[in-house]
Amino acid sequence: MPQLLPSAFGLAEALRNRTISVIDLTAPLSESTPVLPLPAGMQPIPHFALEELARYDERGETSYQNGIHTGEHVGTHFDAPCHWITGRDLADVASVPVTELIASFVVIDKSQEVADDPDFLLSIEHVRDWTETHGPLPAGGWLLYRTGWDRRAADQQQFINADDNGPHTPGISVECAEWLAAETPIQGVGVETVGIDAGQAFAFDPPFPCHHYLLGAGKYGVTQLRNLESLPVTGGVLVVAPLKIVGGSGSPARVMAIVDASAETEGEM
Repeated sequence: MPQLLPSAFGLAEALRNRTISVIDLTAPLSESTPVLPLPAGMQPIPHFALEELARYDERGETSYQNGIHTGEHVGTHFDAPCHWITGRDLADVASVPVTELIASFVVIDKSQEVADDPDFLLSIEHVRDWTETHGPLPAGGWLLYRTGWDRRAADQQQFINADDNGPHTPGISVECAEWLAAETPIQGVGVETVGIDAGQAFAFDPPFPCHHYLLGAGKYGVTQLRNLESLPVTGGVLVVAPLKIVGGSGSPARVMAIVDASAETEGEM
């Protein structure tokens, strides 16, 4: 079992001595970053793009700078409660307390099941089985759902995995999404897929249940994570750093995990 992380006073020293590790869970953000194609009736999400403004030339001889063009929900990103109609009167990105952007996490690994079934759904029973072995879900913490889907993230077609019936990517069942929102103490869910819901969630009742229930309960989502296989099952802290966008429904984010260095190498998955 990983050791508890040091106090704030010892954090810098532990980082310097490499007794704790910081693991980057963020996907690179570029023009090739996969974007979720939305159903008819929903405005398409714009891809990320840079607009060069100056590059040590007549536009600015001493500087290189770009304009950024992107949707809020592109790449590794944070979903604020107001992203969904059920949370319309709740927090935007700028209103989320910073104390809720740094919290403990647990990892539930269903990558083997997803390898056999890309439409695999996490159920209440799966989570309860996990807690019988590893203990309760963390109060005010994050449930990180590992599926192995990040291995596909370099290719839009493989990542979205769509056919005539729409995307086929793993997610969380309707019942489990409602239960996580209403009956558990977690504050958010993190996934490796393009969004917090399964690829076929547009056909669920209600559609997109993770958005519907979790955001409606004032909880959060983080998507398109990488490197979850490097994390211990328990014993770490997640740092989620979205832009402080006033009125924003979401934001690209840098997401990091702080873990005991020995836990990272032991691979307690």
